[in-house]
Amino acid sequence: MSTGMSIATIAIAALCTFATRLVPFVLFGRKRTVPRIVVFLGNVLPPAIIATLIVYCLKSVNLLAFPSGIPELISIAAVVLLHLWKRNTLLSVGAGTICYMILIQCVFV
Repeated sequence: MSTGMSIATIAIAALCTFATRLVPFVLFGRKRTVPRIVVFLGNVLPPAIIATLIVYCLKSVNLLAFPSGIPELISIAAVVLLHLWKRNTLLSVGAGTICYMILIQCVFV
């Protein structure tokens, strides 16, 4: 890929990202109330997306072959416990990712 193509790709990605962040403010602004369906989706979609990601990430884990599944279960437990304790999604997911990487790189080699 040439430099011009790389710059064009980055510019298009940046424009799309900016546009998706701008559209809600343009549509709803300060004067309009947010439709009930949008509020509903805002409450329902994040847990649904997390559940889908969990199923996708664990679909190929073989729990019958040692040590397969152990790093995943330990990391999931770490995420759940840390989130229940601190209520910080970024911290929970970040710590769970670090926990998993340490387990698969150092402990369960």
